Amino acid sequence: MKSDAFRAAAEAKDFEAGRNLFAEDVTFRSPFVHKPYEGIDALTFLLGNVAQVFENFHYISHVENGDTAVLMFEAEVNGRELQGVDILKFGDADRITEMTVMIRPMTGLAALGEEMGRRMEAAGAKA
Repeated sequence: MKSDAFRAAAEAKDFEAGRNLFAEDVTFRSPFVHKPYEGIDALTFLLGNVAQVFENFHYISHVENGDTAVLMFEAEVNGRELQGVDILKFGDADRITEMTVMIRPMTGLAALGEEMGRRMEAAGAKA
């Protein structure tokens, strides 16, 4: 499946090595902000930090059809359990051109938001 390499990078928590899986102008839709993040640098920064924040991360389901893949995951952040989905859209050369992340429940999303906010502030990044 097209998304196997992405899944392996996510499970290994190594998005820098998986950077070549994405188009340079990839669009990332976060569960926290309305306006999407644009570009590979923003995406690898965000995913690299999320990979450090998530505890016990693992995929529980994986469906792929045509140029779209949906991978459902479970994880914990500061003792809060969460479930989420990564929705990947593929373009030329099977590179990921769009990634959308959805997370539930609100308590897990809030814990992730707090931790990511601290990390982004420390790095001087804009949300």
